[in-house]
Amino acid sequence: MSSLDPLPEFPPVTGDPAPDDSGRYYHEELSLAFRNRGMPLEALRYARTPTGLHYLLIHFDIPVVDAAEWKLDIGGLVDRPITLDLETIKAMPAVTRPVTMECAGNGRARMEPRPVSQPWLNGAIGTAEWTGTPLAPILEEAGIRPEVADLIFTGEDSGMEAGEVQRYQRSLNPEEIKRDEPLLVYAMNGQPLEPQHGYPLRLIVPGWYGMTSVKWLRRIDAVNERFTGHYMDGTYRYRDTVEIAGEPVTHQRVRSLMAPPGIPDFYFRKRMVEAGRHRLVGRAWAGPRAIVTVEVSTDGGSSWAPAQVEPAGAACCWQGWSFDWEAVPGETTLAVRATDDAGNTQPEEPIWNIHGMGNNAVQKVDVIVR
Repeated sequence: MSSLDPLPEFPPVTGDPAPDDSGRYYHEELSLAFRNRGMPLEALRYARTPTGLHYLLIHFDIPVVDAAEWKLDIGGLVDRPITLDLETIKAMPAVTRPVTMECAGNGRARMEPRPVSQPWLNGAIGTAEWTGTPLAPILEEAGIRPEVADLIFTGEDSGMEAGEVQRYQRSLNPEEIKRDEPLLVYAMNGQPLEPQHGYPLRLIVPGWYGMTSVKWLRRIDAVNERFTGHYMDGTYRYRDTVEIAGEPVTHQRVRSLMAPPGIPDFYFRKRMVEAGRHRLVGRAWAGPRAIVTVEVSTDGGSSWAPAQVEPAGAACCWQGWSFDWEAVPGETTLAVRATDDAGNTQPEEPIWNIHGMGNNAVQKVDVIVR
């Protein structure tokens, strides 16, 4: 089996990651925001997000990968190490399924104080049709040994974080792989993966936040102890201070978003609509759980009324909702919240943590009615 080139060593990059009292965004945050994109919320009107509108997060650089030379190595504590090329993977039984993917940091910029990182508002979301082959049968063929505790997924991308050069690596344990049915994916919305979305192959783990779906996948290694790499224990954890371990970020929390009605002001993005009846629409999701209710407020959250919710379809895929609103002249704030089949309801305010993860607070949209 081949292996990835060893990582180089460089002195750590240092700086102050804490926001100042001005509330302004740092140059570094703006640089991240221009490299990464959110889905415009008007695209919630599409049941399947066009590839060019799907949210995008790239930690380091987009690797340039020659698919003709690329191989996926599966090794570690396995009875039969495997090396697969792309054509071999494409010849395996194929599955196409819609999966709603959301960045764990979606909504980070709405937390106070703001955790300094990619400054997402609400747009780090999208639902695409992903085509690939199930991972579990491949691991069975490799012969995962009984003592395996974790499977480590390593991408081609690397860069400096936490004072040292990192590869982007995440892990899943055998039970999580069995339960959540990950796919090795080579197509998005019926076309080969684009470079920024992980070409030629990526992992898709339905129902989890997007950090688990490793792009530019290069290796899978079976190990006999829990993997503690930076993107498992150093970040992607719910914790209030760096001194505590906190809980890992896993499945998506219940959330709903509204496609903003009317037209926007260019700079402030406040919405403007004519008086009269309007149909408000949006999407709601909760990872592997189904949405049972969506409620809409037309008075800033003082009162709530039920929306019409589309029946649950494919697992781990958002559900559409609609609500008829009789708009009267004046200014108001629209809001939407969802509840899943486990009884979880979106909170009114963000639940703060140092990494800005899992913000599923109620969305509010300011509107001027004329």
